[in-house]
Amino acid sequence: MSSYHPIVEYTSPSSWALIEDKISPYAKETLAKLIKFMEEDVYPAVRVAHAQLPRDQETRWKTVIPVLVDLKAKAKQLGLWNLFLSKAHYPQWGVPLTNLEYACMAEILGRGGQLASEAVNCSAPDTGNMEVLARFGSPEQQKKWLVPLLNGEIRSAFSMTERFVASSDATNIRTSIRQEGNEIVINGHKWYISGAGDPRCALHLVLGKSDPNNSDKYQQQSIVIVPANHPGVKVIRPMQVFGYDDAPEGHCEVIYENVRVPLDNLVYGWGKGFEIIQGRLGPGRIHHCMRSIGAAQYALDLLLQRVTDPAKKTFGKFLYEHGTVVADIAKSRAEIESARLLVLSAALQIDKAKAKGALKEIGIAKFVVPSMACQIIDRAIQAYGAEGLSQDTPLAAMYAGLRTLRIADGPDAVHIQQIGQRELKRAPAVTKRHTEIKKREKALAEKHGVKAHL
Repeated sequence: MSSYHPIVEYTSPSSWALIEDKISPYAKETLAKLIKFMEEDVYPAVRVAHAQLPRDQETRWKTVIPVLVDLKAKAKQLGLWNLFLSKAHYPQWGVPLTNLEYACMAEILGRGGQLASEAVNCSAPDTGNMEVLARFGSPEQQKKWLVPLLNGEIRSAFSMTERFVASSDATNIRTSIRQEGNEIVINGHKWYISGAGDPRCALHLVLGKSDPNNSDKYQQQSIVIVPANHPGVKVIRPMQVFGYDDAPEGHCEVIYENVRVPLDNLVYGWGKGFEIIQGRLGPGRIHHCMRSIGAAQYALDLLLQRVTDPAKKTFGKFLYEHGTVVADIAKSRAEIESARLLVLSAALQIDKAKAKGALKEIGIAKFVVPSMACQIIDRAIQAYGAEGLSQDTPLAAMYAGLRTLRIADGPDAVHIQQIGQRELKRAPAVTKRHTEIKKREKALAEKHGVKAHL
């Protein structure tokens, strides 16, 4: 018989029972410790962090939030650090946690937004960049860039999306990366580059075309490390998402104008850009989905509080006694449970076959989970009325972030198309199997002298 674990207060006993035997004693202890840290330190600090961020545009982008510094120090002391980086895949750098185990933790982190993830050094885009450097970086690159990232001493940006092309098709990327002697020269115009506004951002991983005439369009791209303060790197402006600037990290428009870096800054090799981003984006996508489950659960919790609040009765009734509120609560519960199983399935498949062997599971989760979370947050907003749209609840900001995920790391339409095409490949085998069954049916009918009516 399994013993009680505090995770069931945030997820559900049934989903925990389904995977508990796959969770190590170390992971269970770490998860319990993380929950305690979130409850006692991180969740109460969310509004404090918001208050510590200046509204003045000049100082806003130069601020390292004091309470975050304190949280990071405590998290590191508690051993709640780099939880996303599995030792199974990264023996030299990782922690003894599987992707499935981290999925449980990421759901808890999702309730605390960016602050929660950053407090334990598990926030994008640093997570993906650390995985790139751990997997593809040279020993020199790892010493110079990966170690400080793992220590939480610096932050980073991943520079892929471009302003004037349809970047959902990465083969459209036009940023030029070319070799001149012992240097690499970069010219390009990017935007929505997450992390580029942060005063601690020390490097950009820049994707561009190094061999535009290569007959294989997936070997035209390369990735280069560009120091954030390098000559020619121009952060033009922070882009907004539904009016939110997500300072101090931001999502910035960046121009690279004749940026020159040493040849040693090339990651993995020429023409390896696509291979790298596929390895990077797979885990990143599922991390977002894991956190999205937590955000959706938090929104449902807020919805429950609102509709049972005696101070918010209308026409003499609790809000849950009106219209379809109870049905909305039931649907939300069911949608979260279903989506969680998708995410856990994807995480388990990554553990078994790495990200490349889990493309189907990751792709399905990527277009199902953010939409589900948006819908649940929308129901909570509706219950809160005007307050739900305001800065007095986290719901509006949560919606903006979750709606972004339906575009970030590949829009829904791309993932839906890929999954649909993958399913179509099963058609010949399905047809063959069906034909064999029909043959047996016909022979059986003839044997018994009957005619099928269906």
